[in-house]
Amino acid sequence: MILYPANVSQINLETIKSYQIISLRLFHSKATKMSMEFGYIALLLGTLIVLAVPTGRYIAKVFNGEPTRVTPLFRPVEKAFYRMAGVDETREMSWKSYVAALLIFNALGLAAVFLLQELQGFLPFNPQNLGAVRWDTALNTAVSFTTNTNWQAYSGEQTMSYLTQMLGLTVQNFLSAAVGLSAAMAVIRGFTRKNAATLGNFWVDLTRSALYLLLPLALIWALLFASQGVIQTLGPYVIAHTLEGGEQVISLGPVASQEAIKFLGTNGGGFFNANSAHPFENPTPLTDFLQVLAMLLIAASLPFAFGAMVNNPRQGWAIFAAMFILYLMGLGFALWAEEQGSPLLERLGVAGGVNMEGKEVRFGIVPSVLFAQSTTVTSDGGVNSMHDSFMPLAGLVLLFNMCIGEVIFGGVGVGLIGIFFYAIMTMFLAGLMIGRTPELFGKKLEPFEMRMAVIGLLAPSIALLMLAGLAIVLPQGLLSLNNGGPHGLSEILYAFASACGNNGSAFAGLNANTTFYNLTLSLAMLVGRFATILPALAIAGSLAAKRIVPASTATFPVASPLFVIMLVGTVIIVGALTFFPVFVLGPILEHLLMQAGRTF
Repeated sequence: MILYPANVSQINLETIKSYQIISLRLFHSKATKMSMEFGYIALLLGTLIVLAVPTGRYIAKVFNGEPTRVTPLFRPVEKAFYRMAGVDETREMSWKSYVAALLIFNALGLAAVFLLQELQGFLPFNPQNLGAVRWDTALNTAVSFTTNTNWQAYSGEQTMSYLTQMLGLTVQNFLSAAVGLSAAMAVIRGFTRKNAATLGNFWVDLTRSALYLLLPLALIWALLFASQGVIQTLGPYVIAHTLEGGEQVISLGPVASQEAIKFLGTNGGGFFNANSAHPFENPTPLTDFLQVLAMLLIAASLPFAFGAMVNNPRQGWAIFAAMFILYLMGLGFALWAEEQGSPLLERLGVAGGVNMEGKEVRFGIVPSVLFAQSTTVTSDGGVNSMHDSFMPLAGLVLLFNMCIGEVIFGGVGVGLIGIFFYAIMTMFLAGLMIGRTPELFGKKLEPFEMRMAVIGLLAPSIALLMLAGLAIVLPQGLLSLNNGGPHGLSEILYAFASACGNNGSAFAGLNANTTFYNLTLSLAMLVGRFATILPALAIAGSLAAKRIVPASTATFPVASPLFVIMLVGTVIIVGALTFFPVFVLGPILEHLLMQAGRTF
């Protein structure tokens, strides 16, 4: 950053040069720069671990019905809600009843968000008098926010009224995250219970997710964001008069409140089209730090909640370790790829070929890559830079994160479910090696659990590849491309990986606001969401009915470094076997052609 005196008119040329020289010396001090970058990453990840452990224990207490420090405050509100909604909190559900309640709730939410968009022209809190949203865009948006994807094929400030943003999108940010968290709790109960026919009560889990966790954290983060300059207003847009005598419309809105749950709920839908690259959404380095921390916090806490709920914290640490190792591997490779720069830029005289195109100069390369890695390993999808502008191999990392099902922390609740699928597959492989029926967390794994786990892992991948293939061969898919060659393939693949992974970020080089893409991406989002949650609940129902098998000398130790290594290897191998051919034709080929002097 170059700092200038407040009165710009008093700055002479020599003063400017002196400030620039000081700034450049600091910036180009490689040792200082690297130490600051690694210090920033270490501070973030260290803060994450420090907060995730107690947050996980708190989550376990909430869903076990144990008293916490905030119980006297929230319990009366919780009971009042049950009375108004006619919910009997003591009545539990079978896994099929749990699924039915979950699907009905999501269907109602989808319909409400769709109708709100179509009727916003007649509703209040619409100072810009925005009309109804086009039907296919409205359907895509309703599906997107209901499934916790938050894919946005539109410009928020030009399409959605304040009421639609608050009552429709922000509310779904809370509810879709609460649904994922509720499903994860039901799956955990499948491991903790024995000879049981129920998994809890969906309405109780949903209420506790929002009331005890999401709302309090969102209030804290919203206040922090507002204190740093993230705007929060219901006033109309501001008209600015430029020096040339023209007018510029500056969009405003209730942003801080939406930003808080956008990250805490791993939602990612931005109030503005530029998302967290917009200074009203992400004005300072501190807000950038808090946004990355928020998108990782709850997802990283759930392994510790699992460890507390099964009364074996080491098992929670083992799952967290596998996620953390995969996260660091991707982050390290992406940072290396970006720091290598582009030979094409180097030939143009850019020092080291450093690629800053598409990145905010306020943040630079490292915070941009850290944000991108964090948003694609979770199902957040918020961006502070344009992923379309990343180096090809860095883009490959972001694609891989989403294609494997976003199990490296993953979305709120659903990420833990995804890693359970891989854990089941890992234990099946371990069982084959030792000639013993596989067990996981004290439960024997039989063909039904394996079939459901395979469905949960492969159904989103199959949908991704089939729909992306359809877009590549049909003119309706190709007409939306802004780039050809392997980069164009990466743009299409990224869009469907983002949708099937319920991520919501985009390469930004694809015009997805067409009827073809709105409908196909809606289908991808539905498959990605429910082909993950429903098999997981079926597994939970099956496991809950079984007895707990005591550990013996022949039991494969789950809370061990060997299990962590095998789990990490299984995730990488399954992802590589499924997607390696298309990765070769997309980002890998683009990287090789870039070295030969070609770009797209």
